[in-house]
Amino acid sequence: MKKFSAIVATAALVLSLTACGGASDANTTAPETDNTVVSTDNNAGNNDANVTDTNDDGTQTTSTDADMEGVMTYAEYAAADVDTEVTVITYVQDKQGWWENEGVGNATFYTQDKDGAYFLYNMPCSKEDYDQMVPGTKIKVTGFKSEWSGEVEIVDAVYEILGGDTYVAAAADVTDKISDNDALAAYMNQYVTFTGLTVADRDGAAFTYGWDGSKSQGDDIYFNLSDSEGNVYTFVVESYLRGADTDTYKAVEAFKVGDVVDVTGFMYWYEGPQVHVTIATVK
Repeated sequence: MKKFSAIVATAALVLSLTACGGASDANTTAPETDNTVVSTDNNAGNNDANVTDTNDDGTQTTSTDADMEGVMTYAEYAAADVDTEVTVITYVQDKQGWWENEGVGNATFYTQDKDGAYFLYNMPCSKEDYDQMVPGTKIKVTGFKSEWSGEVEIVDAVYEILGGDTYVAAAADVTDKISDNDALAAYMNQYVTFTGLTVADRDGAAFTYGWDGSKSQGDDIYFNLSDSEGNVYTFVVESYLRGADTDTYKAVEAFKVGDVVDVTGFMYWYEGPQVHVTIATVK
């Protein structure tokens, strides 16, 4: 299911988008000044000792000792070597489409906590659990840290859905970092937004189906945006994340060269930044 994109970098940063994803447009941009942390502690009656953590906004979340066993902080995860077994507690932000491989259900999830984000690639899960893992759902994940063409992800993962608090991250505005790969790398897999960019010509149109225009409606949509200095960057609405029946896909199909737009999505990486777009809005 993982897709490959041949994006050639020029003097400007090239941004594009790939992956496999769900056809729901339920994800909306949270207020940029606040993250949402809701305490709904379901651990009553659990015999394990509780560990309480105070969040940046002053709210408290509680996990049991059993939940926390072997769990890494984001800093520890980031410092771990590739192919290391890792365990994290994180929160679902969005998910790609559920599918079966030889009778085993799989899905790819975008997850995040207050310190960083994790891309869970093709994690085996039942359809029942997939439906339960809505944005904000707290999960414990154990798998192996992997890197593919620059993208850091967790593969061969197993998970546990946890009770307690929920968390939905605000989109970080990284417009001013658009030409700085090192700065954008610090936001890898996080929910981000770019504002005030202009739709530029792409092969004589505002967008193409497929990176080279060889595909058709329902496939990935590629489009070019330029910044205030005239630098051009490539973005993609990946069809498995936001399909042809979603508002995002339709919004890009309605783009006209010269439109000023905002785009929001997840900071995926493939030989450089490749945001997986979930929202596209003409200003």
